Amino acid sequence: MVIQLHQLTAAIYLIAALVASLGLALPAPRLGRFSLLLLGAGVIAHAGCFGAMHVGGAAPSLNELPVAVSFMALIGTIFYLVLARKARLVSLVVLVAPMAFVSVFVAGLRLPDPATIEMTTPAGGSWEHAHVLLASSGLALLGIAGIAGMFYLLEHRRLKSKQRLGPRFRLPSLEALDRVNSVALGAGFPMLTLGVITGLFWVEKTQGKVWTGSPHEVWSVIAWLVYAVVVALRFTRDQGARHAAASAVGGFLFLLFAVIGLKFFV
Repeated sequence: MVIQLHQLTAAIYLIAALVASLGLALPAPRLGRFSLLLLGAGVIAHAGCFGAMHVGGAAPSLNELPVAVSFMALIGTIFYLVLARKARLVSLVVLVAPMAFVSVFVAGLRLPDPATIEMTTPAGGSWEHAHVLLASSGLALLGIAGIAGMFYLLEHRRLKSKQRLGPRFRLPSLEALDRVNSVALGAGFPMLTLGVITGLFWVEKTQGKVWTGSPHEVWSVIAWLVYAVVVALRFTRDQGARHAAASAVGGFLFLLFAVIGLKFFV
């Protein structure tokens, strides 16, 4: 049932992406709003996936990459929906929905069969769950900050070069994108920090010591230090919005490599 729900969620996200794209191509702004409703329906189905994981049998570990990626997509999409109308970010659904679709679709393909999962107690106890939930939430929110930063740079460049968009294609204002960048960064970094801290407790619980020096630990701490600099420059210095946007994009790409991309190289 979990895998089927993931497939249903991926289908809804895909339809939302197609409707959003159609809304940009045709003079039909209502399609953009409808795609937002579809994205909300996808979130409901997506949340149902995690509920189904804990009903009627063993659940995959949150530490497994497919489950963590799926959870990040859920948190990121929820955060986007919360900000979408307040900050007039409806047009960004054309990017958020495809990213949610890809994340859930790939996760659904790699989820283990529930029938093959044995009922076991996680070695790290509650620290494992706390680490994965907090770190994944932080990564998702910082991803929203990176997306807002990327669109800020694109819109800033367009305005500077005086390029025109179609009459129905409207990107969010620079002020709205900068505000989303700030809010997502301010909320995501504390969660990432708590994720790192609970990760150390998890390692101590399973390995008997706080630090083992594994590549994942080393690169995670480096990524946290990078974001500590990004946050310090954003909130304690008079940093320009364009530089803040570029920092959010670069910081997220580095974090993505440190947390997920490194798994494919070591």
